[in-house]
Amino acid sequence: MKKLLKNVSFVFLLFKMCISFGQETATQKRIIIDVGHGGKDAGTIGVKVIQEKDVVLDIANAILKLNNELEKPLDIYLTRYSDTLISLSDRTKLAKALKADLFVSLHCNHSDNPNARGIEVYSSRAQGIYSEESVWLAFQLQDELNRKLGFESRGVKFANFKLLRETVDDCVSVLLELGFLSSKDEAKYLAKKEKQNGIAIALLESIIKNA
Repeated sequence: MKKLLKNVSFVFLLFKMCISFGQETATQKRIIIDVGHGGKDAGTIGVKVIQEKDVVLDIANAILKLNNELEKPLDIYLTRYSDTLISLSDRTKLAKALKADLFVSLHCNHSDNPNARGIEVYSSRAQGIYSEESVWLAFQLQDELNRKLGFESRGVKFANFKLLRETVDDCVSVLLELGFLSSKDEAKYLAKKEKQNGIAIALLESIIKNA
């Protein structure tokens, strides 16, 4: 893992220039970042008691901060802004109520095998209006996160997750498993603020480019 993960100390000025350039021709879209778990639902608890709910909230807040610093910020909403528990139904209802164009759910993975590592991107197994676009975006995200951050790609997968099943008829939707908290190296990486910021930059840049 130490050999694979790249340095994510990007030059933020260059990032802003690239994003601003891309936005000149992009149509403004409404994006929901679903922040997994929260409150009494800690999600995966990893090495050194790192909690999934905290990692994904930190990454989501970093995305918001970076977006707000852009000359032309995107229309981004989070499903939760603090350590609160929001039901899966309320998360999908929010996407529908806000008429989202894109729904991206952030999670971290766990395995009984401590050597399991890498990023997984999920699309809905159920067929819907936005199935093809969702699968296409899933492939783009896993490829770019692999190239930009050096995470091993475990590929695009299909699942009957409620979050995806209930949004695929309303918007493009994907679920990301951003590494394994059961992996010592990935847990250490995901717990660092500068690495979370690097993931946020890669995700925001990829969303603007591909959404």
